Amino acid sequence: MGKGEARGIRRTRLGVRSAFLLFALLMLWTAPALAQGCAMCYSTAAASSKEGQQAIDRGVAILLVPPVGFMTLGVGLAFRYGRKRDRDHDAHRISFRAGPSSKADES
Repeated sequence: MGKGEARGIRRTRLGVRSAFLLFALLMLWTAPALAQGCAMCYSTAAASSKEGQQAIDRGVAILLVPPVGFMTLGVGLAFRYGRKRDRDHDAHRISFRAGPSSKADES
């Protein structure tokens, strides 16, 4: 291993370490904002009556339905497209292996 290769490895490790450190610092920087939001929501929900807490629970469930539905639909369509593509690809590969059709030989 030459000096140039060793420098490249050190630079790569330094780049990975720097990226990880930057990511960790950003996560630590945003943590207080996320914790404050959770504490405010918790205290507001805890201060409400039983009916209010039930309404919040229903509201959360209702707000979850559209994103979960869209993601389920998207994943289902992606799998459907993938299966169709694979079938078409396999059919094309089989017809390609079979060679020219008998009709082409007759003309």
